[in-house]
Amino acid sequence: MSEMSVSRIAYILALIGGILLVIFGLISFIGSSFGPSVLYWGWGFASFAYGGIVSIICGVIALIGAKSANTLVWAIVLIVVGIIGGGLGGLLVVLGGLLGLIAILSKKM
Repeated sequence: MSEMSVSRIAYILALIGGILLVIFGLISFIGSSFGPSVLYWGWGFASFAYGGIVSIICGVIALIGAKSANTLVWAIVLIVVGIIGGGLGGLLVVLGGLLGLIAILSKKM
């Protein structure tokens, strides 16, 4: 097996997590749009729709920052975006950000 660097694994994890965040956000947004409006009282409909929009935005930010996961600022941004995005995609983005942070700190030592 060929060895992969930690920064390459961080890039792959953040990229897959960003793709999942966008897909799950689109599914959530589209699903809330076609659901019966009688069942959503108060903020129910808005929370599903806004949650989908937030997931899509976090996924796009993760996709943009995945290539730069081995820089300090983008590693921190990926960790924060992953926490906000949540779910499986957010977890992968957080792991990618943490591995990028580990790669950065191991270079400096």
